[in-house]
Amino acid sequence: MAEILPEDGTAGTLIGRVQRRDGPSVVAVRTEGVFDITAAAPTVADLCNAADPLKLARTKGERIGSLEDVMPHLLAPIDLQAIKAAGVTFAVSLLERLIEEHAKGDLSRADQVRKELNSLIGADITTIKPGSPEAEALKRTLMARGAWSPYLEVGIGPYAEIFTKAPPMAAVGYGAEIGIRSDSDWNNPEPEVTLVVSAKGTIVGATLGNDVNLRDMEGRSALLLGIAKDNNASCAIGPFVRLFDATFSLDDVRQAKVDLEVTGPDQFRLRGSSDLSKISRDPLDLVRHAMGETHQYPDGMVLMTGTLFAPTEQRKPDGHGFTHMVGDLVSIRSPKLGTLTNRVNHCDKIAPWTFGVSALMRNLAARGLLK
Repeated sequence: MAEILPEDGTAGTLIGRVQRRDGPSVVAVRTEGVFDITAAAPTVADLCNAADPLKLARTKGERIGSLEDVMPHLLAPIDLQAIKAAGVTFAVSLLERLIEEHAKGDLSRADQVRKELNSLIGADITTIKPGSPEAEALKRTLMARGAWSPYLEVGIGPYAEIFTKAPPMAAVGYGAEIGIRSDSDWNNPEPEVTLVVSAKGTIVGATLGNDVNLRDMEGRSALLLGIAKDNNASCAIGPFVRLFDATFSLDDVRQAKVDLEVTGPDQFRLRGSSDLSKISRDPLDLVRHAMGETHQYPDGMVLMTGTLFAPTEQRKPDGHGFTHMVGDLVSIRSPKLGTLTNRVNHCDKIAPWTFGVSALMRNLAARGLLK
């Protein structure tokens, strides 16, 4: 049970959602237990958009049990917020997206393409600031050699890649099954720090996310991003939103370390890590690209910040790299945010998503919680 919590336990302001008998409830996780604060904040979006989110989060509420009691009933700790993601925000992930594109989604060609691209680019792209004169010079060089790509455009160009990962209410939470398509042969988890942003564009906290990616689908064409990213249960968020307070700040996010472990039914074990201090665009910059005068989210949004984790380890003796198997247990951990754990299954084998925004509104109205 302690593993789900951050290293400092309940010292921070932790907000979650629990499926109770009468419907989804907003909860605060404290040393004394888990408290239902839905009467004060019917949705997590309401709480995050409040003038003082911390004040609402510290509402006394009704104690519904210990964390151990409610863990089997945890939901994703967000509800009405748009679920957005930033892509190609680390140099390593930029190279891997280029590999997918040049290999046309064929895993067997990945190693050879990786060598060719490293030779072709001929520069340490980790030192290049997106949108800088140096980036523009590299762009001109690569275009002259016929090597420019949509991934390079968003990786080192002036505009970030921001896409919709899933509709509001579609994310699964801690302990739920996470989905891959059965017609995908090359896929992997993407462990990411996820920013929680109010309707005014203010980052109010953070959580963890798994932006599952079907590399073969996206590699065939960047226009298949929707199929590669947005499928039943393909987005996991949790375990809790940690609000910014005296114990946790944006600087903690900027220095966050994210560890991943995949344990398979074949006894295969994969470990990896991501370090937000190596990100090419600051979290504030990513938020500015995602929302502002040209794009508003009245219920707020969550924004996955990207990952530098791109597994290349051989899973099978005759294989060409890593891909998921049904039954894989995926654990994503960050010291200040806790652990998000999910088990992999095929999207069409997981219970379909049926409880959306309208269902939540009807449920809250029936419980007398809407004002």
